Amino acid sequence: MSEKEKVVLAYSGGLDTTAIIPWLKENYNYDVICVCIDCGQEEELNGLEERAKSCGAAKLYIENVIDEFADEYIMPCVKAHAVYENQYLLGTSMARPLIAKRLVEIARKENAVAICHGATGKGNDQIRFELGIKALAPDLKIIAAWRDPKWTMDSRESEIEYCRQHGINLPFSADSSYSRDRNLWHISHEGLELEDPSKAPNYPHLLVLSVRPEEAPEEGESVTMTFEKGIPTSINGKEMKVSDIIKTLNQIGGRNGVGIIDIVENRVVGMKSRGIYETPGGTILYAAHEQLEELILDRECMRIKKRVSDELAQLVYEGKWFTPLRKALCAFVDSTQEYVTGEVKFRLYKGNIIKEGETSPYSLYSESLASFKTGDLYDHHDAQGFITLFGLSTMVRALKQKEEQ
Repeated sequence: MSEKEKVVLAYSGGLDTTAIIPWLKENYNYDVICVCIDCGQEEELNGLEERAKSCGAAKLYIENVIDEFADEYIMPCVKAHAVYENQYLLGTSMARPLIAKRLVEIARKENAVAICHGATGKGNDQIRFELGIKALAPDLKIIAAWRDPKWTMDSRESEIEYCRQHGINLPFSADSSYSRDRNLWHISHEGLELEDPSKAPNYPHLLVLSVRPEEAPEEGESVTMTFEKGIPTSINGKEMKVSDIIKTLNQIGGRNGVGIIDIVENRVVGMKSRGIYETPGGTILYAAHEQLEELILDRECMRIKKRVSDELAQLVYEGKWFTPLRKALCAFVDSTQEYVTGEVKFRLYKGNIIKEGETSPYSLYSESLASFKTGDLYDHHDAQGFITLFGLSTMVRALKQKEEQ
């Protein structure tokens, strides 16, 4: 008797991917290899192996990629200051290409013929997963359960009933709850009252990493950070690897109410969606990095980098990580980071990040130039000729318009 073909399932342990295990066996007759990619979900990983095996999985991989996530996916976005639609710090978007990469690697290891995911047909994640898989393994079949004609479940109740019929008793209730995604960088919340943009978020019930700014300490908290070539290296004098810096900043920022945003964003598929994002450490890291760059990057470089940042944010949001353009944009950003080395100080107070000074051996700031005194390098009278030439086209246009009157 020949062995069954294998499918690799992107497994979170939630209700959707739990129901998918018996569904794949029943509808495709595959051996199901569950793969959970640990990007920093923490307690969400508890009990996964027992749950996966009890649902009929042939094997479970739990892959810790936290450091790779921090170094190879988060940091390129931090260095670029990539922000989607002026607010979203790409927490879910950055993780999906790494998850796709590991799914492909394990599919190769297991000689699987397909990769399955449980992302819905309305969201961004289906695009991010599938673009990543197509870029790295175009020969592998992709099964998107929620878009599959064999998938007939349309609610939590129907999924729970399906599992019960297959002898699977699970600790899931049919009660509605927020749809959340958590990793090292952030946690997102969608659903319930958030689906109505006219309603205020139920923050006491919703927040996981943070407190509301009004509940943060009255005295605030000062922080000192150092960077080397755009990479954070220490907090308050203690050197740490990047993943530990993010964890520490999450704790510091969370207790000071930093990094909570309420956004209605434009999904790739065309619809708008409302979500709450908690990114305490990421918000601090972006602000600290930008604070240091102000000293070091010249005017033209900062102007072009802003354009690159927007382009990179769009690419990452759309799941186009494994593309030549993404690599090219990151190469430009890396070139700007050669001298982004120094120290920044700031104070956290009730959701605010307040600058308290920055220094760098590569600072372009000159106190003598910036002062109101005339020095050897700058004579106030030099500005007259500069302004004449700089505004020449404006003046010529105005003169021509006057002649035509």
